[in-house]
Amino acid sequence: MTRVFSGMQPSGAPHLGNYLGAWVNWLALQETADETIYCVVDLHAITSPVEHDPASLRRRTVELATAMLAIGIDPVRSTLFVQSHVTEHAECTWLLNCVTSFGELRKQPQFKEKSEGREFVSVGLFDYPVLQAADILLYHADEVPVGEDQRHHIELARNLGQRFNHRYGEVFTLPKAVHPPAAARVMDLQDPARRMSKSSTAEKGIVYVLDEPKRVEKKIKSAVTDSDPDARILHDRDAKPGVSNLLEILSAVTGRPVADLIAEHDGNGYGGFKTAVAEAVVERLRPIRDRYDELAADPAEVERILADGAARARAIAGPTLERAREAMGLLAPRA
Repeated sequence: MTRVFSGMQPSGAPHLGNYLGAWVNWLALQETADETIYCVVDLHAITSPVEHDPASLRRRTVELATAMLAIGIDPVRSTLFVQSHVTEHAECTWLLNCVTSFGELRKQPQFKEKSEGREFVSVGLFDYPVLQAADILLYHADEVPVGEDQRHHIELARNLGQRFNHRYGEVFTLPKAVHPPAAARVMDLQDPARRMSKSSTAEKGIVYVLDEPKRVEKKIKSAVTDSDPDARILHDRDAKPGVSNLLEILSAVTGRPVADLIAEHDGNGYGGFKTAVAEAVVERLRPIRDRYDELAADPAEVERILADGAARARAIAGPTLERAREAMGLLAPRA
């Protein structure tokens, strides 16, 4: 039996990079894995007081869960829940903290990146890799789909699970990071040297999954290309990063090889090429937007799905936590 776990922060509106880079693979795993568990990791979104707004967090959490359903996450085949609705995540983090060294966390590259230049850095930001390990280990996940930049987090989860098992007995399953080869690497439309990101300050560079069609078209048609006088449509990330990004986006949304797209569009100029990309993206996102609107019109149903998902998640996480508590020698509460 293969169980897959993955999660996403409600730190901003979901964009094309989330969809093509992660969610398309989540949908594929939903078809091939024995069990898939997907989580809105809202506890991870409160580690920075600068970026954390309570009202926005509540709204974004619902929006992200609704978007996950709209893209095709099936609550019958997959368990979908909100992290903070399953309190075992927080308690398991403390248990794992006690087998984690300060040095391990100090070396985490994302902590250095996110804390640099800040006057106030929360312990939560420092400790969030342990929470991430708890997210995974609680569910005995066999596989965790991640990008290359997240592999070190899975290695930490493996190390902590292995260390806990060695000290206290076999409790946790050691996960394996899987990096789906078909995952699209979607770059910012205005800065194709960096990934499309919810944290970007340039709205023009991000296509949001719920953008209106005209807004999608405008963003893609204003995407950065290059000063090539012949306006060649070629795939070369070093020499033509903007054009290459658009080619990869078009390939991802149509399922056609980049080589075929080059043969079709080279010689037609950047304007015609961008129009083709815009039309393809709009058509790919249209049914998602329509489904999102249907779900958003019935918030009680979304809440029911999340409550059911939390109950299913707790049925796995609860016994795992109890085994970990007992293994560490904690006194069980009286029934």
